[in-house]
Amino acid sequence: MAASEKDIKWFSETFQKIVTNIEQEFIGKPVAVKHILSSIVAGGHILLEDVPGTGKTALARILSKTIGGENTRVQFTPDLLPSDITGISVYDQKNKEFVFHQGPVFANIVLADEINRASPKTQSALLEVMEEGKVTVDGITREVPSPFLVIATQNPVEQAGTYRLPEAQLDRFLMKTSIGYTDHQTSVQIIDGTLKTHSAKQVVKTDDIVKMQNIAENNYMDPSVSDYIIRLVEATRAATQVKFGSSIRGGISLAKVAKVWAASVGRNFVTPDDVKELAVVVLGHRLILEAEAEFDGITPEAVINQILLDVSVPTANK
Repeated sequence: MAASEKDIKWFSETFQKIVTNIEQEFIGKPVAVKHILSSIVAGGHILLEDVPGTGKTALARILSKTIGGENTRVQFTPDLLPSDITGISVYDQKNKEFVFHQGPVFANIVLADEINRASPKTQSALLEVMEEGKVTVDGITREVPSPFLVIATQNPVEQAGTYRLPEAQLDRFLMKTSIGYTDHQTSVQIIDGTLKTHSAKQVVKTDDIVKMQNIAENNYMDPSVSDYIIRLVEATRAATQVKFGSSIRGGISLAKVAKVWAASVGRNFVTPDDVKELAVVVLGHRLILEAEAEFDGITPEAVINQILLDVSVPTANK
């Protein structure tokens, strides 16, 4: 059943209300805020590749406060174990039984700070719950809260002592983006506001996010737009600079978040412009470039931008 105009109107108003509330405390980065909010509404997860001090932890906390959810933060280190993420069963001598102690993944928003500093085994434990939405310990499966969003971060500057995420695991993130430094005027506002009371507050409930997920899922996408998405994905595989292009998961992710993006501006249908606006952040991290292309300084983002110029765009929506 297609989303009604009434539902889309409510979606757009609620989306904007959340963004406005977050920007009262996290100023100067509206695109990053919309990307992260779109990720949770699309039911995916996001990878932030940023230098330290850009406000990644603050953004996760503010988003959690805005939707009335619970958030946790895990500092990934080489000695972190999978059980430190998922939880562990501890024997209770008094009751003579094992009691499960939940790990930090049992929250609505989980910030995995510097995920590439943990061992591949620990990374896999987090990526498993991202994919399945559940944790199995001692043969018992437990659901994580809904909505559920993992915001994983990587420091692109310092790579010593890190474990690079394999490309197959990067593919499990809905999108990869960055926050970046603020401009001069915004930086002044941030400094002036450090001594003031934070103004962001809860404006929706987690149930509202679940409702938004259902509405976005039913937003209309014309077959011509679906065809356009697949042609973009196939073009990443045919590009001469690319060794391995995007999987079909990239196309599915692009379709999901495009539906959210369209609904956020009050449209009950997806346009090619929605797809073009999101293609770089959704598909870029899924490409593996040829060694010669990397040596020449070509980036996945540049490849996607060229593909957007080369692939013909549908001219009408029916």
